[in-house]
Amino acid sequence: MATFGYTMMCEQAGPTQLVNDGIGAERAGFDFAVISDHYYPWLEEQGHSPYAWSVLGAVAYSTSTIKLMSFVTSPIRRYHPAVVAQRAATIGVMSGGRFTLGLGAGENLNEHVVGAWPHVAQRHDMLVEALDIIRPLLAGETIHHGGEYFEAPEAKLWDLPENGVPIGIAVSGPSSCELAGEFADVMIAVEPRRELCEMFDAAGGTGKPRYGQVAVCYGPDEAQCRKIAYEQFRWFGLSWPVNAELPNPRSFARASDAVREEDVAAGIPCGPNVDKHVAAVRKFLDAGFTHVALVQVGAEGQGQFLEFAERELLPALRSR
Repeated sequence: MATFGYTMMCEQAGPTQLVNDGIGAERAGFDFAVISDHYYPWLEEQGHSPYAWSVLGAVAYSTSTIKLMSFVTSPIRRYHPAVVAQRAATIGVMSGGRFTLGLGAGENLNEHVVGAWPHVAQRHDMLVEALDIIRPLLAGETIHHGGEYFEAPEAKLWDLPENGVPIGIAVSGPSSCELAGEFADVMIAVEPRRELCEMFDAAGGTGKPRYGQVAVCYGPDEAQCRKIAYEQFRWFGLSWPVNAELPNPRSFARASDAVREEDVAAGIPCGPNVDKHVAAVRKFLDAGFTHVALVQVGAEGQGQFLEFAERELLPALRSR
């Protein structure tokens, strides 16, 4: 049975609102909540980027049933893998085992703040080595690691959740699907492409959960929703190879100069029609995804979206 999640999107809301929205998502009946982990917003109009792990800790402590996931964290530049493992273990304990550590090779937008951005092939090599540190630490082992990219002369985690922390890996093509199939408990993607699920299966992922994410903009006025989606999400259709490489919000603004409001509205359902939002989620389910997280575009619309989700959207999704 498919399950449905809510996105605490750090780029468009401050930390206190994100915590309150995460608590509200549990109250509305979402099965899980995911959180982005950014240093910059995609566009200046979004206007936020608080520290995701502080928000996660507060939501873990303030909720009791909703599952949680980082969506996603890069353990190769801004964070050392041993520290990522410690963070994940701590959230796992605080949440009573409700946390999944979502990992990816990252984006220049967030990682360049601590140094030069590696080539994609090197990033994947760094992610593999990071997993060689994170996985044994989360299994309770003491590690002594000296590698090509990371040093961890001696490391051990002292607070671990009883049943461990599942690991998800974000995929966008053959190499990342192969990596996820070998190392991950969960596949993560932001495009409803069946071939990603098939490549994940072929690499060892058969039977494992696949998490997708879809952006929507709910509100009573479709025209206003279209304006909000264009203002804050016009970068969304640039494709992952572009999104991973641009260094700052100015670059995303320039890269999306030619995007029109109707282009954004064609890819993001806008307005009050529940069937449009269900159809957007259905694309992921039809492609083989088992879990779908929704992003409500625009910080001001979160409250009314959560009410809509509880009243109409979640019942409609679960009945179909």
